[in-house]
Amino acid sequence: MNVDYALLTDLYQITMAQGYWDAGKTDEEACFTMYFRDYPFKGGYAVACGMAQLADMVEQFRFTEEDIAYLAGLDAPGGGRLFSGDFLSYLADLRLTVDIDAVPEGTIVFPHEPIVRVTGPILQCQLIETALLNMVNFQTLIATKAARVCRAAKGRPVAEFGLRRAQGLGGVWASRAAVVGGCASTSDVLAGRLFDIPVSGTHAHSWVMSFDDELEAFRAYAQAFPNNCVLLVDTYDVERGIENAITVGLEMRERGERLAGIRIDSGDLSWLSKMARRMLDAAGLSDCGIVLSNDLDEYTIQSMLDEGACVTSFGVGTKLASAYDQPTLGGVYKLAAVRPSADAPWEMRLKISESAAKLTTPGVLDVRRYYHADGRVAGDMVFDVNFEPDAREVIVDPMDDLRQKNLAGLRFETLLEPLARGGAVVLAPRFRNAMAARTRAVAGLDTLDETQLRMLNPHTYPVGLELGLNDRRRALVAELRGIV
Repeated sequence: MNVDYALLTDLYQITMAQGYWDAGKTDEEACFTMYFRDYPFKGGYAVACGMAQLADMVEQFRFTEEDIAYLAGLDAPGGGRLFSGDFLSYLADLRLTVDIDAVPEGTIVFPHEPIVRVTGPILQCQLIETALLNMVNFQTLIATKAARVCRAAKGRPVAEFGLRRAQGLGGVWASRAAVVGGCASTSDVLAGRLFDIPVSGTHAHSWVMSFDDELEAFRAYAQAFPNNCVLLVDTYDVERGIENAITVGLEMRERGERLAGIRIDSGDLSWLSKMARRMLDAAGLSDCGIVLSNDLDEYTIQSMLDEGACVTSFGVGTKLASAYDQPTLGGVYKLAAVRPSADAPWEMRLKISESAAKLTTPGVLDVRRYYHADGRVAGDMVFDVNFEPDAREVIVDPMDDLRQKNLAGLRFETLLEPLARGGAVVLAPRFRNAMAARTRAVAGLDTLDETQLRMLNPHTYPVGLELGLNDRRRALVAELRGIV
């Protein structure tokens, strides 16, 4: 999708950019880390998403003539123009030269570990911050919600139906993120075309209402779509709707066709699904599926299945595409290291806070994920790529030095993959493909312990700092506070 990514930012990113330019700091380099602090939906994991759009941004980032003209017309609150002509000329010629590393989409991620790392001229790193956070925060949130919904469905396909209730055109990316998180398809046709993901859909109540009677409407739909006929049976009366669907299903059978399913979109879905199953089976239509929809989420799906609901698949819309119960992930983008030029050594940077959760981690960071012999994840180590990790392979909880875990001897993989080098996208095609990301997410969830997958009060997965990194962080805190 073509977007004016250069202006998809907060004004202070551009005012800081002019400040860096005025101060002669355009060649000074910085390393920023994007991470989140709290588990979304009070769960035990998140599903990373948004990296494909981040790659799009890197490829399309330009200040157009129209952008420059707009910025040139902005007035400073104290009088005069906000931006100088020379600086705007600099922006007009600017091309990104940053390096970006990120976890592949579909990777299972946890609080306080880097999801994206951006390295390059500090001015450029600032200019892409807002858009990066917008993409990764929102899409990770939706992918995580989708994963929770799909886990609750216990293997039954979930279709994402939420575009009409989503927040504007962002709903297109929500549809893609939902598929990354595990949904089998989306109703969003534009998302299907743009991202090569499966689309699905049937008909609305308005279809039935446009005919003189329901049976006539069902027959017309079956004639139009004999190979994809799912009938919405709750426009007037569910029981009568099922009876009419059975009539059409038997007529289709006589023609060598099959009624694929019925959909129920209102009422007590669990009770109605059982009634529908009995009626369909009694009519000999045991191969007719039952689709349930109507403001579903992981909790209602789990409850219905616990009650023995007879359901083949689910349609989930509003509460998925809008991340209904948590509207934001809260990911942050923090400066972690600086250097005067590309060939100089890095100097660590850290933001101090009275809150342990807001104390940042300095360095050029990456993540090692350790695995038990049976394939289950054991813990994640955050480390600085410029220092050899301590041979003891112990991680320290960034919130509590006394909480440590020994990961020595376990197999591990490093999570961050190159996304851009020198401003050119190098992300492998398999890392831009939504269906490949979906496969990665499903496989990643299977490596978690069942206690970490609980909907409520899950077990906390161990994420910690490498011993040397923890020591350097503590020393820097002490130095900044004047303790040493």
